Amino acid sequence: MKKSRILSVWLAAAVLVLGLVSGCAAPSSDTRTAKTTFVLGDTTFNAENEEPDINPHRAYSGWACIRYGVGETLFRYSDSMEIEPWLATGYELVDDLTWKITLRDGVTFSSGRKMDGEAVKECLGHLIEVHDRARGDLMIGSITADGQTVTIRTTEPRPTLLNYLSDPYGCIIDMEAGVTGDGIVCGTGPYLAVSLTTGEELTLRKNESYWDGEPGFDEITVLTISDGDTLTMALQSGEIDGAYGMPYASYPLFQNDGYTFSGTATSRVFFVSMNFESSILQNPAVRRAIAMGIDKERFVTDLLDGNGYPAAGAFPNVFSFGGDAVTAKEYDPDGARAVLEEAGWVDTDGDGIREKDGQELTIRWLTYPSRQELPLLAESAQASLGAIGFDVIVNSTADHNSIRTDPAAWDVYASAMVTAPTGDPAYFFTTHCLDSSTANNGHYHSDALEGLAAELNATFDTARRAELAADMQQILLDDDAFVFCSHLRMSMVCRSDVEGLTAHPCDFYEITADLKPAP
Repeated sequence: MKKSRILSVWLAAAVLVLGLVSGCAAPSSDTRTAKTTFVLGDTTFNAENEEPDINPHRAYSGWACIRYGVGETLFRYSDSMEIEPWLATGYELVDDLTWKITLRDGVTFSSGRKMDGEAVKECLGHLIEVHDRARGDLMIGSITADGQTVTIRTTEPRPTLLNYLSDPYGCIIDMEAGVTGDGIVCGTGPYLAVSLTTGEELTLRKNESYWDGEPGFDEITVLTISDGDTLTMALQSGEIDGAYGMPYASYPLFQNDGYTFSGTATSRVFFVSMNFESSILQNPAVRRAIAMGIDKERFVTDLLDGNGYPAAGAFPNVFSFGGDAVTAKEYDPDGARAVLEEAGWVDTDGDGIREKDGQELTIRWLTYPSRQELPLLAESAQASLGAIGFDVIVNSTADHNSIRTDPAAWDVYASAMVTAPTGDPAYFFTTHCLDSSTANNGHYHSDALEGLAAELNATFDTARRAELAADMQQILLDDDAFVFCSHLRMSMVCRSDVEGLTAHPCDFYEITADLKPAP
């Protein structure tokens, strides 16, 4: 953010310290009645989270593109996570490899260009050329355009093609307009980007020619405020109008008539990846003890203040392939101690840390601070694992993305992700668990998992897909390759003189045409 804005936030912080402690009321709305601008504070819009800009063809920047109302996808998710048309009006599955998609007429990019088949072909063609994850997900062999239709032929059966086209990287952007040096693109959404400074600020202006209603504000600013306490103080002071990523401890400060909450259960999970190239983690007993030694209930109840629920597998119970379909190891510190003892890990010198063959039971816990709950998980695990004989060294750093690529630099990596943003189980496995996965950080491999993944990718029947997903999660849990700690109840907070900032289960859609001043 700009230096003046940073200064004003911290000045507000100093003034409001006593008010924060006592839970002061919201500022008077008398001076905000004619609002035509909206300011959103977000802890996650930064390079640390692989969102340096709003170009959906770069890393995970599509999340910013779709969240902030710049880009839209051909299909989207309903509140019940069902696929529904958006920039498309429908599709025909011609055969197992061929999808004919009909585009909505009357839609233009913010550049003024009409969105037609050729524009969509250009966009998707460039996407699979430069974006490794999208190329692997979509398996597109060819795209043809004819007026307001595009026909996509995949190289192999792709039952989840429409789901993946609804991923934020699938935002349809005008390739003729190109991408500016600061990562600005022209989309079809209710707002167009005016300026962008990575890790600081994005300025948006109303798209006067938006196809789906009049946007509610003339201008919107998204501020990156990575520190949760600073975000809290900025909302209290009126520096911002809404907040994403608010620390749970701050929620009571806004439970009054001056603010409104929008919350929903999501498939965002806090989870631990084991590093299979770490010599100490190659020991199955160590992985099992870690899985048995993390107190999920305490993390959710005490540290998240109930704003989540303990996880069994990668997906919440609302999905047919969710936690009820799998069996995870329960918190059992005595059992974990017994596993370690049997494997030869004992505390011979009485310092509380177990050893084996002269090696201490030390694990390096890598995580990052911008997702507010992750340092809390590290704190909880450090305590519960320490009680059974581990020495847990926590490295919570914004530089985690470069560190996690070095398998010699960490033992466990705790992160957060939305495991089923496409409403289908394949997403998590293809991104994190397979030999071809771009985020298989711990280099995990299972022949059985690879075989089931191949079957999943070719299966159109949704009931069978759910069965396969449950079996695949169980393999991960039995191998102690991952520990799924908690699913998140995601909430956004805004001033009560604003309406339409609504949390969605997929965590995609935030700034929409429905966001507007309250009547």
